[in-house]
Amino acid sequence: MKTLIRTAVTAAALAAVTAACTSSTGGSSAPPPKATSLGAVRLVAYNSCDDALAGLREQAAANVTAYGFGGVMPFAVADDAAAESKARVATTPEHSTTNVHEAGVDEPDLVKTDGNRVITVADGTLRIIDTATRKITGSVRLTEGEGGPGLPADLLLSGDRALVLMRGGDIMYKTRSIGPPADTRYVVVDLAGEPKVLSTIRPQGSYVDARMVGSTVRLVTRSQPDIAFPEPQQNATEADLIKANQDAVRRAPVDAWLPKIEITDASGAVRKDTVKCERVSHPAGYTGTSMLTLHTIDLAQGVTAAGTDPISLAADGDVVYGTGQSLYVASNPRWWFPVVARPLPVEEPPASSGAAAPAVEPTPEDPPVRPSSTQPTPTVPPEETEVHRFDITRPGAPAYVASGKVPGRLLNQYSLSEHDGHLRVATTVNSGDEKTSSSTVYVLRADTLAKVGEVGGLGKGERIYSVRFIGPIGYCVTFRQVDPLYTLDLRDPAAPRVTGELKITGYSAYLHPGSEGRLIGIGQEATEEGRTRGTQVSLFDVSDPAAPRRLSRLFQKDSGSGAEWDPHAFLYWPKTGLSVIPLNKAYESGALVLQIGDAEVKELGMIKHPTQRQEGGYSYEPGIQRSMVIGDSLWTVSYEGVQVNDLATLSSQAWIPLR
Repeated sequence: MKTLIRTAVTAAALAAVTAACTSSTGGSSAPPPKATSLGAVRLVAYNSCDDALAGLREQAAANVTAYGFGGVMPFAVADDAAAESKARVATTPEHSTTNVHEAGVDEPDLVKTDGNRVITVADGTLRIIDTATRKITGSVRLTEGEGGPGLPADLLLSGDRALVLMRGGDIMYKTRSIGPPADTRYVVVDLAGEPKVLSTIRPQGSYVDARMVGSTVRLVTRSQPDIAFPEPQQNATEADLIKANQDAVRRAPVDAWLPKIEITDASGAVRKDTVKCERVSHPAGYTGTSMLTLHTIDLAQGVTAAGTDPISLAADGDVVYGTGQSLYVASNPRWWFPVVARPLPVEEPPASSGAAAPAVEPTPEDPPVRPSSTQPTPTVPPEETEVHRFDITRPGAPAYVASGKVPGRLLNQYSLSEHDGHLRVATTVNSGDEKTSSSTVYVLRADTLAKVGEVGGLGKGERIYSVRFIGPIGYCVTFRQVDPLYTLDLRDPAAPRVTGELKITGYSAYLHPGSEGRLIGIGQEATEEGRTRGTQVSLFDVSDPAAPRRLSRLFQKDSGSGAEWDPHAFLYWPKTGLSVIPLNKAYESGALVLQIGDAEVKELGMIKHPTQRQEGGYSYEPGIQRSMVIGDSLWTVSYEGVQVNDLATLSSQAWIPLR
């Protein structure tokens, strides 16, 4: 990837900008926000299963409610094969790969290519398409029975091995022996010759995310204790329900918390494993109601006698970010229904422990809660994000390094960035409150995750819509009515600062580095009142961090693009500036093909997949989800099939149905 900013220009421009920056509208910026104490978060390994059971029971009992765990209901939101492989690599056509956050760190996606093959999973079946003949040359069914349509699945690819990450759907093996109903499966498939399943890993819990460096995959799953709570008794008070649930927690064995793994090999033989007590750690403060488990699979070796070498944390997490050296798992604060939590009918932890009674936050759609004389006044849970870092530089299980905590809520993995021994974290506090919400970028030491510096006050009354860190420079977009694009100087970790601001209508929901000194934004145009009008692609000149400016904009009225919330849907081919985004309008779907140069965003055309007709005369245009450059062709993928178009003329060359 080219350097986004010319070094000489950047150094001169940054030196010329004072610490008290002025915005594009003129006038001095607001005073720096008051520094926030981050608090201490550390992971502690259990000494024994007895130690683990005692700690997990008491923490979970203190956090169980009349509804179970979660405070209140969460808001839903072969040498021959090796020789063949080497020969194939020698003739591999030039091709694009999955759009990822960090170079060299692959991310799961619904389609993968090595230039010679396109591998995709649809409706529970993995298919291999030969890019030379443009025909399906192999397939393997990964599910049994009639289930499968719409089954979510992602892929990782290394040589002749694919790892299929499946969440939900029907049961591959008839005997179900572990865990809750979530049917998470990690399936290792051999692609040499006729594809075949080598092993299936069924971890307890739900799949969160994964990252692959080289051929080694680190997977993160999340689970809750497997505890059967008693049926509520008629006319029981909430205090009675809580007491009954606490009694169930305190009777539960340690096995209820320890995540299980079931591995089935190619012969159908099944072996079972459980995370050992000594491989479970916990933060100094934790709830005991959730567990994160990190699994390791080296696709070059397949699943060995060590299984997935799992380690677990008594913590929660929903955001995964990885570099070549580190894996970060972050837990965003949860949304809650407006239900008042009553005091627990047991001893409460001392105030010095930092534990707080469960609390809830009313949403704008719900009426305010009126507490009775016997109910405490509900308080808003603090918006804090915990971040855990693991070292992945060595073979085998990751090694825990440190944990930290920052105020606010992450947008996604792009809110995190490791650079030069530091982790930058961008969050928004009170994102649902137009009057008080604002955003901050924190800089933490990567080895301890202790705070080094912060720059706040970004987008007062707004929330973060996109973030991108590139080397020592950061870009942050906040939005409510207009879109301030902030440029940040992060060269001094102890004194990060805003160096420039550009206010335009609309917003960019995804930022991507373009040619040198250029930044691409994918998002929505909006009126001055903040009402969205349709997809816009912006080209920004950020060669001068003190004065970012928009050079060009392409607008598509009354439309939306999946690239706004899923960066994997965006294709940028640096060699020519060719870019592709999915585009959906009323009664029209396809892929918008663009040319993004140094000064202009230009529309080249629209690719559409064949209209699909169903019984009853209903017809629709398939929504295109991914695009790839392979040789001289542009490949696009929808649930219905794969289409090949000429890269220069966009004329159709082949259609490969997947259904």
